[in-house]
Amino acid sequence: MRASSESQPPHRDRLNGAWHESALWIFFAIVVAHWAEHLAQAYQMYVLHWSMPQALGVLGLWFPWLITSEALHYGYALVMLVGLWVLRAGFQGRARLWWNVALGIQVWHHFEHALLVGQVIAGHNLFGAAMPMSIGQLWIRRMELHLIYNALVFVPMVVAMYRHRFPTAAEVRTMRCSCASYAVEAA
Repeated sequence: MRASSESQPPHRDRLNGAWHESALWIFFAIVVAHWAEHLAQAYQMYVLHWSMPQALGVLGLWFPWLITSEALHYGYALVMLVGLWVLRAGFQGRARLWWNVALGIQVWHHFEHALLVGQVIAGHNLFGAAMPMSIGQLWIRRMELHLIYNALVFVPMVVAMYRHRFPTAAEVRTMRCSCASYAVEAA
């Protein structure tokens, strides 16, 4: 096994090289599926006027325990964090900057979910609340807060993917993957 120029394990080197485009599409599909669940839940609440306990998204209608499971939400936050971290090395230039912004926001989002799952494990809720509380929930209701967090991670992630697909000519020369559709002339 040869070591890459950045001393990454071989599988990670491939994820940020030959497999980068496929890995990004798979990761993007996971993110969009999660978004669909949040948007379905918001639709159920604000358009169909279902109460919060009834608004379970799509999967929650068949598996209600999914929505109330802090472990599931934490697991998704962890998958997002790991995906953003592992696929980061494949990004260059402006795309890397935007990807780093998404990663930084996801670090906080992950912390919030770790705080929630920690309360469930400890059997003690912060601030004397009736249910587990995150810091952001001090100001914003949980459903809306997680829509905001997901948007704050999603938007820079999409910008990064766009910039990665359409890099400048200088950025193309440093890319290790074949994600670029074509190089854009630098302004």
